[in-house]
Amino acid sequence: MPTPDKQLSAEQSRQVAATIREELARRHISRQHLAGQAKLSLSTLEKVLGGRRPFTLATTVRLEQALGVSLRTGQDAPPGNGDIAADGLGAYSRRSVSWLEGDYLTMRPSFGDKDAIYAYRTEILWDAAAPCLAFRESERQDAAYTQFGEVAVPNQSGHIYLVTNRHGQHRLITVSRPTIGGEMYGIITTLLAGRGSQLTPIAAPIAFLPIKAVPAPTLGRISPGDVNYALYRGHLSRTTDEPFALFLPR
Repeated sequence: MPTPDKQLSAEQSRQVAATIREELARRHISRQHLAGQAKLSLSTLEKVLGGRRPFTLATTVRLEQALGVSLRTGQDAPPGNGDIAADGLGAYSRRSVSWLEGDYLTMRPSFGDKDAIYAYRTEILWDAAAPCLAFRESERQDAAYTQFGEVAVPNQSGHIYLVTNRHGQHRLITVSRPTIGGEMYGIITTLLAGRGSQLTPIAAPIAFLPIKAVPAPTLGRISPGDVNYALYRGHLSRTTDEPFALFLPR
């Protein structure tokens, strides 16, 4: 016979409910959103938060994974948080961001040729040692400038941040949550290398496409004669046309 799911005590259930309500208020998310993330019915969530039903261990674990925080204390507390990112990155659980993992075709305007597009590969993956989502670039024509870093996914802004921090020098990519097709659009802010040691701050639109969405992707500096140029240009234009990002006129 199946083993009945363990129920938390009345006091534990009150503490868990109070913590969940605080998290909902702090993150400005709805109960319906949380229920969907935890794969619970809204009715079940309403009943346990209202004290009309005790929390079960299984329900509590699902809510912990969705919120990325520990809801239990004492003997019932989980053994660790190896699947929870730091609060500074959004305190997300691996389960809640697994849909972001994968290989992306990344494109931005070329900084050296106003008509060209620069394209390369970016992989987003879970770094168990951190623990958090990480990104790493590859197949860049300028391999010396290949970047890697951490991914922040806060609930409040609804955006995703790919952050490089090397000895205090930052590069930041801010993109939207993926569209139904998996694309992400936004802004890259970085430093443009000039003559000698001169570095100039620069910002530009950027787009990420699931690499499987492009049958034969072209990488490197893409000129107007390339077979993929129109496709890439269309995605970069979409960044500001919809708009996913704004650039103020000078």
